Amino acid sequence: MKISRLFSTTLREAPSEVEIASHQLLLRAGFIRPLGAGIFCYLPLAQRAMQRIQAIMREEMNAIGGQELCMPVVHPADVWKETGRWYQIGSEMGRFKDKNNHDMVLAMTHEEIVSFLVRSEIRSYRQLPALVYHIQTKWRDDPRPRAGLIRVREFTMLDSYSLDADWEGLDRQYQAHYQAYFRIFKRCGLDVVAVLSDTGMMGGQMAHEYMYLTPIGEDTLLFCDACHYSANRQIARFRKPPAEAEPALPLEKIPTPDTSTIQDLAAFLKIPCAKTAKAVFMVGQTADGSQTQFVFAVVRGDMEVNETKLANALKLKDLRPALDEEIRAVGAVPGYASPVGLSAATVVVDDAIPHSPNLVAGANQAGYHLKNVNYGRDYSAAVVADIASASEGDACPECGQPMRASRGVEVGNIFKLGTRYTAVMGAEFLDEQGVSQPVIMGSYGIGVGRLLACVAEEHHDERGLIWPASIAPYPVHLVVLAGKTIDTQAAAAQLETALTRAGLEPLVDDRAESAGVKFNDADLIGLPLRITVSERALKQGGVEFKRRAGGEAWVVPLEEAVSAAAAALKEA
Repeated sequence: MKISRLFSTTLREAPSEVEIASHQLLLRAGFIRPLGAGIFCYLPLAQRAMQRIQAIMREEMNAIGGQELCMPVVHPADVWKETGRWYQIGSEMGRFKDKNNHDMVLAMTHEEIVSFLVRSEIRSYRQLPALVYHIQTKWRDDPRPRAGLIRVREFTMLDSYSLDADWEGLDRQYQAHYQAYFRIFKRCGLDVVAVLSDTGMMGGQMAHEYMYLTPIGEDTLLFCDACHYSANRQIARFRKPPAEAEPALPLEKIPTPDTSTIQDLAAFLKIPCAKTAKAVFMVGQTADGSQTQFVFAVVRGDMEVNETKLANALKLKDLRPALDEEIRAVGAVPGYASPVGLSAATVVVDDAIPHSPNLVAGANQAGYHLKNVNYGRDYSAAVVADIASASEGDACPECGQPMRASRGVEVGNIFKLGTRYTAVMGAEFLDEQGVSQPVIMGSYGIGVGRLLACVAEEHHDERGLIWPASIAPYPVHLVVLAGKTIDTQAAAAQLETALTRAGLEPLVDDRAESAGVKFNDADLIGLPLRITVSERALKQGGVEFKRRAGGEAWVVPLEEAVSAAAAALKEA
């Protein structure tokens, strides 16, 4: 491919609002162009790189027994209504009506469609286990698209779905995916870690996320280097510092002016934050969206409420902080709220609260608090659960050593769904005894565009992208510099043909530009190997080789250039 014919152009500068390196460089190098918020066009260079990523995905999925199919992007809403997710998922689901006024869905994921297919195709245990996958477009109307391809609304994913007759089979296929996904990321040039995660809207019994560790990540992850416990902060457990045992003291109302925060209160009373009860008010929707629930969450003052844990404890969705007027409407006072005597809210307490005696809590009166509040004596809760967030330095739940925190971007996930979808959709098989049983399912996914962006984020320098050879859109950037006494164009054409025949099709810079412009664009685009055909190099007996990843340039005889390129790319 000649750059003079390439359907993209490089940019000297990225738009000012672009923040992260991968977004800047993919724009400047002519890989992507934005069409709308979280919606991108993938130009030929990006498309070729993504096709190479997809080829790796197909190889690894086929190696563990996967069969590729293709499921639609547009779904009748009826199948989503069968599982209840039509009602459970909020505005991020793309809903519309067709011309016959039927409810339709833009695919977010395909569990319902796989269950629909299982219902029609699977009859007997003899057809199991099975594994199907596809690489398909998805739509999720994310309210906060950001960071280029890291967080988008339209995206392409590898989705696979394991189908088993028993739970042991699910465990085997889950483990096979667990390892296959590591191989995919490694072959694409990205180091990742796997952490326990929330099952979220997918449901099921267990989930892991594959995380690329980077400061640009939105997820906080907790790691224990002593025993290798790891989890997303959304679900991370930790050993909570035990409260000192003491007898329950009489309840006492005390004046506490201008102490609407835990820090102010602890300073005013000269007590540690752990001796206070922190009140957090939230409003959420029941799973089917039919009811609004007002929640009063209580944690010890030295901890923070974890909204994911809270939502899971109550099976709520779309949690948001309550407004001051909503807090007052249930008889509580913002900044001085108390669970004592409160009946118009669902009270949830962290599991450390029942073991923390004589806490200071609000009195539901501005300027006053209650001393010696004890759970069970002074108030009770609808739910007692772990609803506190783990943080850097907290004790590991497994071994007790301090944990460290890191930021990460989720590039893949795997779920043990079990019978969450198949049971409600009647996707069943006859077992060896002739008894009908729901198929046991796993669901697994990797975002192709996000993976591309994360590789770009990891592999770049101040001059541009540095693609691993495994996914580079072209292996070689062939730069042709005009000669005065030697026909460099003829030598370049000969080399281009030889490289292409050897399966190393180059991107040829045939433009009438200066050497500086061509070299700058080669660095920006970031192909693994640059070969320069110039009069100077030809007079030295060959062509100039230079790895994009660094190192000195060297001259290779023209007749050895193809074999030398193949050898250099094996090291890239």
